[in-house]
Amino acid sequence: MSSQARRSPSPSEVGFSTVSRRQLLLGAAGIAGAGGLLAACGSSSKKAGGTNSASTVAGAAAASKLKKGTGALSFGSNYSNDKPKAAVQAMVDAFPNKDVKIAINTTDHNTYQDNIVQYLQQPDDIISWFAGYRMRFFAAKGLVGDVSDVWSGLGDLTDAFKKASTGDDGKQYFVPLYYYPWGVHYRKSLFTEKGYTVPKTWDEFLALAEKMKTDKLTPLVAANDGKWPQMGMFDQLNMRTNGYDFHVSLMAGKEKWTDDRVANVFKSWEKLIPLQQEGVNGRKWEEGATALGNKEAGMYLIGTFLTSQFKDQAVIDDIDFFAFPEIDKKYAQDAVEAPIDGFMMAAKPKNVDAAKEFLGYIGTAAAQEAYLKIDPSSVAASSKANTANYSAIQKKSADFVAGAKQISQFLDRDTDPEFASKVMGDAIASFLSDPKTITATLKTVEEKKLTIFKK
Repeated sequence: MSSQARRSPSPSEVGFSTVSRRQLLLGAAGIAGAGGLLAACGSSSKKAGGTNSASTVAGAAAASKLKKGTGALSFGSNYSNDKPKAAVQAMVDAFPNKDVKIAINTTDHNTYQDNIVQYLQQPDDIISWFAGYRMRFFAAKGLVGDVSDVWSGLGDLTDAFKKASTGDDGKQYFVPLYYYPWGVHYRKSLFTEKGYTVPKTWDEFLALAEKMKTDKLTPLVAANDGKWPQMGMFDQLNMRTNGYDFHVSLMAGKEKWTDDRVANVFKSWEKLIPLQQEGVNGRKWEEGATALGNKEAGMYLIGTFLTSQFKDQAVIDDIDFFAFPEIDKKYAQDAVEAPIDGFMMAAKPKNVDAAKEFLGYIGTAAAQEAYLKIDPSSVAASSKANTANYSAIQKKSADFVAGAKQISQFLDRDTDPEFASKVMGDAIASFLSDPKTITATLKTVEEKKLTIFKK
């Protein structure tokens, strides 16, 4: 395996750390004005619920720089839950070139991620994936195709998104659809009913959780089926305990997992285990969402895609989130996790013209609006996307990311894919099953890290 494929990311390459948060959000959601309130960029020419003519023009402009496609196009999708699956279908249905016949091949989300390396040996033309280091890894191995010419028509996406879509060779291999933050979700009506206050510090967070226990609630939803959801808890605890710079250096293989600073993260985490649902490793995140929706559990650290799991609009409107609490004043609540989802092209697609034309469409407001109309749980990447009909949680998401001093992606996107899936997934699951094993587990993690990052 080439050294380029295994090159560790530097802290400046993880998330959006080299791009100002204002620059990102001006492109992502039109943030402007005091307090970071949403200004509806491009929405003034559009009636609520309609289709912005600017979006259609933007789509046409992007497509005009590419050869018009015809024939069959295969679309590999990991959008397997009901609402995201329907949203992808709506986006595909809105593709203006009807001479391209798109077949969506949907695979269960966890299965898709677990088998991505094998899948990329014979992929569909278009591939669902994630921005950042995880995309660069496969680009460096030659498993996905160069779409730099597609980007020549994506003027509605900021440099921040372009950077997150760029490989080690300076070429683009990814087109973003949307982003979303991670936060601690809760039901507003439950907090009002019980007189709970949103905690800002670690001590307040633990005190609130204990109060929930006395109120016969499970304080924290805990789900880890697929061995990725609880990576988010590690990220939050590490950034709050040791700061963003240490976190991204750790992800890059440049810090020791046997360091006392890492051990301290798990010591804090151990305090949460008696406060969370039992059987964490066997629970799907969707099952955790049900517990929160039914007010059986009080809080849930997860991405805002949580709301896509609910059909009852009253429940969706009742969900809010807050930043993970401060643990060390030095780092406060400065860092926010905000992954970017989108699509890549196969290294050798069967229909390259249609693939590039469709990716050019995905990068436009028209495509993103079509998706978010069905699944409004994220924030569009295009600066031209209409924000007039954004839900409260979408508006808060944009403002939340705009206020961050540092932005990470997610553990399994900010580090080597093999290290994330084969080492950290197992390590966190082992800790959650038996916290007393953590010292030995971290020693094993460090040993495997040295092997993987030297390849």
